[in-house]
Amino acid sequence: MSAPTVAVVIATYNRPDYVRTCLEHLERQTMQPERIVVVDASPDERTWDVVADRPEVEYRRNERGIGSTATSRAIGVEGVRQDVVAFIDDDAFADPDWLEHLVKPYDDPGVAAVGGRARNEQPGEEAEGIGEIGLLLPDGRLTGFFAADPGRDVDVDHMLGANMSVRMSVVRELGGIRDLYPGTCLREETDIALRMRRAGWRIVYTPSAVVLHVAGTYARGRRFDTRYRYYGARNHVVLLASTLGTADPHFRQYLRTAAAEAGHQVVTGLRAIRDPKRTGVQAKLRGVVGGGWRAAVDVVGTAAGLAASAAPGLRAGRADGASA
Repeated sequence: MSAPTVAVVIATYNRPDYVRTCLEHLERQTMQPERIVVVDASPDERTWDVVADRPEVEYRRNERGIGSTATSRAIGVEGVRQDVVAFIDDDAFADPDWLEHLVKPYDDPGVAAVGGRARNEQPGEEAEGIGEIGLLLPDGRLTGFFAADPGRDVDVDHMLGANMSVRMSVVRELGGIRDLYPGTCLREETDIALRMRRAGWRIVYTPSAVVLHVAGTYARGRRFDTRYRYYGARNHVVLLASTLGTADPHFRQYLRTAAAEAGHQVVTGLRAIRDPKRTGVQAKLRGVVGGGWRAAVDVVGTAAGLAASAAPGLRAGRADGASA
């Protein structure tokens, strides 16, 4: 079989220097994409200045701005006629044979998406989570471990947005790319993956398709802050409701798991009172308040996700949103 035709889409916001380095790595690919599209949601023209020096790269605007990564992806694939679209983050720098390895699993016509490995340069990451990569667990939670190297391709339930690709005929068949995930955009890349799995398609993780994910600075806030935690809870509920449905066992079990986790945070906070490592009233009080605060954020985020999931038209596989 002939290799599929490939386009690469880079969604970016206020990271022109990262975009430049990302494009430099794409220039060194052993398999060159037919098309490269940069979708810029930035409020200024610095990224345009980077792309303007490269006539082979197409520049598109996302006027929705910050917190709309899925919309940028949808804008990026609009009108693209290549068989496969590979998505790479602006702060992910591809090995020279990245694209060559990323498209190999598409030889199987039952494969709808392929994700690759994202190195973070953390000790032992290549061995962590082998056997648990990219899974949807029975309780509705997701595993990651996308830096792991099992030494072979494995089937998964979802991919990492920094290094993933999709078969465009399947994306169109399923209604395109949707943007239901505001704030930190958590879960936006998982949406299309779970819809593919629900429709019976295979998703493959290939550790041979490697990028170095350098984790650029966040446009707003920082990872694992209160905002991140809130949108993680909110968007996960929306993800399960809109891709699997509220009657699905994963959805119902996740709500039980979320409630148990909130209770665990409260208990953890209360244990600070008896923690000998916390000396002084203020230290103990910080522990109690911290546990209660985390529980409150989880509960509010989950409630917001339930409210969003009840919106008209948001049913499994039919939710409104940006589309290809």
